[in-house]
Amino acid sequence: MKRTIKLRINGSEHELAVPANALLLDVLRNDLHLVGTKRGCDMGTCGCCNIIIDGRAVNSCLVLAFDVEGRDIQTIEGVTASADDDSIHPLQEAWAECGGSQCGFCAAGFIMTVHALLENEPQPNRAGIAEALGGNVCRCTGYKKILDAVELAAGRMAATT
Repeated sequence: MKRTIKLRINGSEHELAVPANALLLDVLRNDLHLVGTKRGCDMGTCGCCNIIIDGRAVNSCLVLAFDVEGRDIQTIEGVTASADDDSIHPLQEAWAECGGSQCGFCAAGFIMTVHALLENEPQPNRAGIAEALGGNVCRCTGYKKILDAVELAAGRMAATT
């Protein structure tokens, strides 16, 4: 049995009918075609599906769509440098410059986790960054380039505020 819900994603309102047990990850990918959020472990341990809900990084594979009705949801598709345009965010720019990704499958989850971190802690130290990323897994990198990218982005973002 489906029920209609209203979701606010990346600043846009969406009304759709979903089953009561629909995971937010599935609604994002299958119903709204926001495929930047990846399915990884389905257990909340890899971070590939991380999105931001009300300023916090959350594993979308563990959230029922009904539980986030009326809350502010942001996916990788909503990460831009400015609300006025769709230019690349300094975090994404630093990610590319530092080689933060190899295959790229986990990148969106990492970026969403770090985006939430930098919104709440604009100048984290390396240990704080590593702690925040503790729930994200990458099978390709040794994490050094990821940490470098976050430090670079944090520095650039702090310089512009």
